[in-house]
Amino acid sequence: MNSKPKKQSSRSLFYRISAWLHLWLGLITGIIMVIVCVTGCIWVFQDELTTYIIEPETRVAYQEKPVLSPSQLQAKVDEQFPGKKISYASYQQGKAIFVGLGQGRRGGTSLRIHPYTGEVISVKERKEGETDFFRFILNGHRFLWLPYEIGRPIVNYSTLIFVITLITGMVLWWPKKWNKSTRERSFFIKWKGTFKRVNYDLHNVLGFYSLFIVFAIACTGIVYGIEWFSKGLYWTTTGGDSLPSFVRNESDSLQLGKFYTPQKAMDIAWNKVIAQHPDAKGFYYNFPDTSRPKSTLNITIYPSAGKFYDNVSYAFDQHTLKEMPKHKVYGARFEDASFGVKLRKMNYDIHVGSILGLPGKVIAFFASLIGASLPITGFIIWWGKRKKKPKKKVIPKKEHQLSGTELRDLMNKERNLKRPVPQSYKPVLNIGKTKL
Repeated sequence: MNSKPKKQSSRSLFYRISAWLHLWLGLITGIIMVIVCVTGCIWVFQDELTTYIIEPETRVAYQEKPVLSPSQLQAKVDEQFPGKKISYASYQQGKAIFVGLGQGRRGGTSLRIHPYTGEVISVKERKEGETDFFRFILNGHRFLWLPYEIGRPIVNYSTLIFVITLITGMVLWWPKKWNKSTRERSFFIKWKGTFKRVNYDLHNVLGFYSLFIVFAIACTGIVYGIEWFSKGLYWTTTGGDSLPSFVRNESDSLQLGKFYTPQKAMDIAWNKVIAQHPDAKGFYYNFPDTSRPKSTLNITIYPSAGKFYDNVSYAFDQHTLKEMPKHKVYGARFEDASFGVKLRKMNYDIHVGSILGLPGKVIAFFASLIGASLPITGFIIWWGKRKKKPKKKVIPKKEHQLSGTELRDLMNKERNLKRPVPQSYKPVLNIGKTKL
């Protein structure tokens, strides 16, 4: 017997390739992207959650008076923690100063200090490798809690594959013909439909509405992890310029101890920078590392509250206070930069949505949440479409193949249903001499 010819697809080769890529790339990276997107959702509001829920005592009302200078801050630390030096300090308007002692970000003691009175609000001791809740979340987001050298490439290239699935998803979403029926299926969720229909709409419709936002979040994330992508994007957006490599500045170690003490050098540099940015909403600086004579003194100014794109960084020789050259991209002033440089400086703010303030963070949160749902709803669609083995048909026995007991049960069933007993049953029963 000749088998039936396969039905030829009316879809183009491009569509079929897109469908194949969308399915298998999505299945391969699905669970990874669920973790990356969910941890991203949580991280978006880490600042707000910390300030208003986890550590509300660190909120400090803004006052029209100068905050503590670096030397004043060190003096306050010396009172309660003699012998310990400040590694770095971070100011944000409306909050206590975050001060790192000892090993700084890799461990040691962290303090919350009132920016106007110097009162120590909280003290936390952290061993090297120990993390708080949001650092744990960030570690999962960046490298899945695996060893960094293993987890980081997995996250980076899974995100790149996710970008490809977003593009192929757009190809699959695009209706072959535009009419009332296809518009309804493409733009609206049929909540009263079956589970399969609602799940399909959640994948298809929400995927479309969140596509461009999720695409932007994913691409800005890849910038931090894949060098060739980062350089290629910068080259494209600047019209062919190469991304300058990062060159670490060094102090002139031959001038050690000739001009300033570390505290005095810090105050002079601080006052110079503050004079240029009197309305800044945040600052970050590190104290000179006297154990490394070539290390520099660095101060970063944040003109806008809760945003990083327009920051201005300064580096000084810790011995002579000579200002060091700025990086051509990350050290450039935002207002004077080209489009490509501005886009690169906005990369983090676009990634977390803060480029649009709190509304932008809300948008980024829900877009990431939808991004986390896409692999799940997509898997359910695939699982429901799998080819299932056909059930074996049970062929009923003919009357002459039934035993007397089987016929008797069959006749009783017919009587209970008030149906006439077929005459064909009786001869068979007589042959078996079975009394009914």
